[in-house]
Amino acid sequence: MNLVFENIGKVYKETVALNRVNITMSSGVYGLLGPNGAGKTTMMKIMTDLIPPSTGRVLLDGQDIRAMGADFRKKLGYLPQDFGVYPNFTAEQFLLYIARLKGLSRFEAKRQTDELLVLVGLQEKARSRLKGFSGGQKQRVGIAQALLGDPELLVLDEPTAGLDPEERIRFRGILSGLSQQKTVLLSTHIVSDVEAIANQVILLKKGSVLDVKRPSEYLKEIEGRVWSVTVPAQREAELVKKYPCSNIMHTDGKSVVRLLSHERPTPDAEPLSPNMEDMYVYYFGRNTELQ
Repeated sequence: MNLVFENIGKVYKETVALNRVNITMSSGVYGLLGPNGAGKTTMMKIMTDLIPPSTGRVLLDGQDIRAMGADFRKKLGYLPQDFGVYPNFTAEQFLLYIARLKGLSRFEAKRQTDELLVLVGLQEKARSRLKGFSGGQKQRVGIAQALLGDPELLVLDEPTAGLDPEERIRFRGILSGLSQQKTVLLSTHIVSDVEAIANQVILLKKGSVLDVKRPSEYLKEIEGRVWSVTVPAQREAELVKKYPCSNIMHTDGKSVVRLLSHERPTPDAEPLSPNMEDMYVYYFGRNTELQ
């Protein structure tokens, strides 16, 4: 399956939310990274045919998704960031209801509901009302409903929000298992989730795509630019003001600052292997000009 963004633009009044986005996506997990206001939600809403683009079109295997209508929606699974449930439904009732809305037969709706409740670890909560679920449990119900109908295209907006570490690991495993057969777009602020499961990462800034590459390619780009510097706590602010910083730890009255710089920032700075959080700061940090 190929999903193509062809010269996609979106303008709200005088605000440009997306600017000439051209991307081709095939099977695999695509991480979508960018700061707030970058256009990520707008991109996903256009991709799911919830809003029309101002310019351009989205093609699924050569067909305009707007013209495909119901045929496109049968191929789509979507988890929006503000996912809502019917609080008086049980988890099972809710998934059966969504399955019927998606056109599944009564038998197939029950079969998939049972399987997905097991997949997301909620089989023992199947007959519990959703109003008693924690935020993480509701999020798992949201992931399950997105998978109903065995969609070829999954669009997930902040799917790990509210999940504890164990739940996030389970979710990563689910997506990794699906990535060979489906196209998955994952938008999240949890960069480590993208690093763990994404085959390709899309960087979006101010409505424009900066790049689309494998995580390893981004990391190679900043090799030799990540450093650990240990300084007295009172010098921390000085370093953070001068260099892009991806992490700070405090111990015994000292600050261990993880920062980015083309050159060794201090004589005792120790080089570090880069991670995707370093990459995020490199592209989107408050101070993105490396010394």
